[in-house]
Amino acid sequence: MEKINRLRKIFKIMEIDGYLIPKNDEFFGEYTSKQNDRLQYISNFSGSYGFCLILKDKNYLFVDGRYSLQAKKQSGKYFKIVTFPDQMPYDILRSKKLIIGFDPKIFTSRTLEIFFRNKNCKFKPLQENLIDKIWKRKTKEKENSFYRLPKKSVGDHYKNKINKVVAHLKKKSADFQFISASENNAWLFNIRGKDSEYSPIPYSSVLIDKHKNIIFFCNVGKIKISLKNYFKEIKFIKTEFAPDILSRINKKKFIIDKNTCSFYLEKIISKKNKILDFFDPIYKFKAIKHKKEIQNIKKAHILDGVAITKHMFWIKKNFKQKKITEISSQKKLLNFRKKNKRFKSLSFPTISGAGPNGAIIHYRATKETNRVLKKGDIYLLDSGGQYEFGTTDVTRTISLENSNTRIKNIFTRVLKGHIAVSNYKLKKNTSGAIIDNKARQYLKKIGLNYSHGTGHGVGYFLNVHEGPQAFSKKNNIKLQEGMVISNEPGYYEKNRFGIRIENLIYVKKQNNKKYFENLTMTPIDKDLIDRSLLNKNEKIWLNNYHSKVFKSLNKFMVKSEILDLKEACSAI
Repeated sequence: MEKINRLRKIFKIMEIDGYLIPKNDEFFGEYTSKQNDRLQYISNFSGSYGFCLILKDKNYLFVDGRYSLQAKKQSGKYFKIVTFPDQMPYDILRSKKLIIGFDPKIFTSRTLEIFFRNKNCKFKPLQENLIDKIWKRKTKEKENSFYRLPKKSVGDHYKNKINKVVAHLKKKSADFQFISASENNAWLFNIRGKDSEYSPIPYSSVLIDKHKNIIFFCNVGKIKISLKNYFKEIKFIKTEFAPDILSRINKKKFIIDKNTCSFYLEKIISKKNKILDFFDPIYKFKAIKHKKEIQNIKKAHILDGVAITKHMFWIKKNFKQKKITEISSQKKLLNFRKKNKRFKSLSFPTISGAGPNGAIIHYRATKETNRVLKKGDIYLLDSGGQYEFGTTDVTRTISLENSNTRIKNIFTRVLKGHIAVSNYKLKKNTSGAIIDNKARQYLKKIGLNYSHGTGHGVGYFLNVHEGPQAFSKKNNIKLQEGMVISNEPGYYEKNRFGIRIENLIYVKKQNNKKYFENLTMTPIDKDLIDRSLLNKNEKIWLNNYHSKVFKSLNKFMVKSEILDLKEACSAI
């Protein structure tokens, strides 16, 4: 509360009634470093998405359904937790007449429009970030150089990608595109960096015109001479010069990314130029993986499947004899992954939830919450890896000799939903919204549901969550050949347990027909299945899947593990 009071003291000087604080920093990446996580500093909330509003007499923390339980536990003492879209920030502010300050460099105009459209309140951009005024810390950036992907990991040459972007500019009668999403620049130039803990992102923005003139804004200390020499046609300029360069452009037509172009830079561009109402096309280009990339992603999933499967066997054999906790378990899994030299990092913070902690959808084990894995519980483990040729994300719910018939019933319904997604017959215009509904059907029959989407797009040695495709209620993006997406229905019962089964799948096309093919190669725990609930086709799907898992992994296993793998993958 002391931090909040210190913040409120500045309100009078700034002539504001409240202040908005988001999770992200100025690069709008999914994972914010601890030294830039202003939201966690002020609220204690550690989830990957949300924002808070500090008023003179009340504090609000806004999160989506994934984080409702977590937010209440971490921040409920001093903040009223509001879950959107059930309730929106503008609903809270409807009857109030307030001046609310915000940092225009870490908010987009789109975020303000979606969440805070309000005729009574005035939103005031402030030159200084108020959290930075009360939070004194060292923010020295590591000088990790950007690097090119090796040729064997590249699907398409960067010059071909530039041609695609320029062709799109001309098609839309635009003069410039300002690419503010760092991951899109990574894709465009086949480069990566180490600016994010979980994603190989090179923090940057790019200005490209219809004549292929390119300015790359970044920390130029991260650009080695060899990289400059390779990209001879590109000007590398310090990020802090971007506002000045953008302000000099006059009477031109721009495409910007309204999801990641800050309010501050958007205002500079729009002052003298016209911003066209188009999305950054790179999101769609990037979502459709090259055949070479798909081949590489399959290799990454086999390597990752080996680590996860060995870890699963280790848990099953040892949880009764040894004291295995959520934290020691996730460390053990990381060690299994590290045994492969091609593993670079985790792709997101591991979710390791035993018993009631599994009900917190994006749970992170801490010293205070760390549970021991004990007999009778179920254990939800959601983790992923970054490999030089692919990004993985897999969830398995593991039985710790659980015999609860209701849990088995629910787990099997989640599995039926998972199989329904995997087996879905794709048509020309199929989108994620239709598939999301199919995944929930068996849970809904007994009045149950889950509060997250059924699947998200996944990057290629990039962000583990990427759009535009998703299996969610409102996603209408057509599913195209080469798109990678997660298949992860689940169910969560507060203070009791959580269940989720997640594989990555991709859209494959053969003989002019599109269908899903599994990428993830890890057994599904048969100990939690109520076999009487599965029909013949579902059993065939499971047996075929396990047969493929066995063939993919057995050569990486020692003798005792091969026996375990045979049992885990045996037909039902």
